[in-house]
Amino acid sequence: MVRISRIVFWLMALAWGMMAGFVAMGGFSSEAKQQECRLLEYAPAPVDNPLKGLVPYQGDYREYFPHSMEFNYLPYSALVKGYNEFDWAPLEKMLNDIAGRGHQAVFRICLEYPGRKGLIPDFLIRDGLKIHKWWYSEGPGHAPALVETPDYEDRNLRKSLRSFVTALGQRYDGDPRIGFITAGLLGLWGEWHTYPKVELFASKTVQLEVMDAYEAVFKVTPVLFRYPVGEKSFRSDLAKNVDRPFGYHDDSFAWATLHTGRKGDEWFFMTALKAAGAEEKWKTHPIGGEIRPEAWGIVFDEKPRDKRVQDFLQCVEATHVSWLMDSGMFQKKQDPNRIQRAMKLVRRMGYEFHCRSVSLRRLPDGKLVVRLEIENRGVAPFYYQWKGEWGILTGGKPVRTIPASGKLTGLLPGDAPRLWSETLDLSGLKPGLYKLALRVPNPQKNGHPLKFANKTQDIDAAGWLTLSDLPVN
Repeated sequence: MVRISRIVFWLMALAWGMMAGFVAMGGFSSEAKQQECRLLEYAPAPVDNPLKGLVPYQGDYREYFPHSMEFNYLPYSALVKGYNEFDWAPLEKMLNDIAGRGHQAVFRICLEYPGRKGLIPDFLIRDGLKIHKWWYSEGPGHAPALVETPDYEDRNLRKSLRSFVTALGQRYDGDPRIGFITAGLLGLWGEWHTYPKVELFASKTVQLEVMDAYEAVFKVTPVLFRYPVGEKSFRSDLAKNVDRPFGYHDDSFAWATLHTGRKGDEWFFMTALKAAGAEEKWKTHPIGGEIRPEAWGIVFDEKPRDKRVQDFLQCVEATHVSWLMDSGMFQKKQDPNRIQRAMKLVRRMGYEFHCRSVSLRRLPDGKLVVRLEIENRGVAPFYYQWKGEWGILTGGKPVRTIPASGKLTGLLPGDAPRLWSETLDLSGLKPGLYKLALRVPNPQKNGHPLKFANKTQDIDAAGWLTLSDLPVN
């Protein structure tokens, strides 16, 4: 009798275990109160997730390498026609063209660019603005290019700059077509230097006026500056910006990024970042930049032929960079091995959200309590307040969507998983088998949705992460 009782006991335990597993997979259809929990399998997120990755100049280069953003310069003279008179048509044309491909724009406005004329508005020149003309050369093998540098101390120019930034922010802050703005306006290419003609650069007073203007009007769209500057800097002519709500862009990425300790390398990005006391800035404000042209393409090789190229992955993990302008991977078809390595390394940039587990608890009144764990496996947070949505799917389409109250912003790599908890109303649904899903849509029309690093992303419907089966009686 004892042996039979034990057999019956183990058979009952086995049956209960099988039913518990069935419930965890969403197969139990009772509306009674119950708990269902399942782990969610990881899979790499797309390389072209929005607001991260490599960024080509304006155009569609997806046949060469995946991307979700595009970059371009605009001359100051194209937009500014008077002290309070602006023509936004060139910027609108650029933004609409990029948005038409579902991409977001990164742009910079500049007053001087080697080899280009007419970037300074005529009305300022008529009003007495002095122009310094000089020849700039990249070095041996590069032909000198004419540069037209304005007198940045000119009162009329300073008035115009303040007026323009204010108008730009009032019109475009929070525009979903824009991913990031690099501050620009001052110096060669808008990079806040006139090297080697350092005496021509704007004074700290002018720099502060430009920073004040940006800070006053841009509350949503991130603005990035070229150089991190604290109380001390490798350049005595730069104004402090470390205590302002700006990110930074490293425009010599993987070439002058990592700290070397060598004399003369004080301007290297991580060295300057540390000197400024801004090593934690990435936690709240984005880091971007541009891969140094000498490193284009070869930076993704296992052993770059130029020994001056710094290790790309080390640079990514040190800077916590989200996006990088690049032309190397978008110029032509690359070697498959280079593309494969680039895909792996670029995916490491920015955020990568993985939903670890989901728990479901049904209530007698037809409601469903959902608890979802989300972790960030990337190197940086997500900097926009994009809103998530829960979806009840059938036949690959949502029949009901419910706004999610959880947030992605502020979830840092290495943080404990963030819990999203929601009570969903299932009343009124016809009996049947549904799918519970989640998505984070892009606020830009036709923009790429944010996708999770999960195996069930897009498995039932494009843009949706399937979380569980959801039978309804």
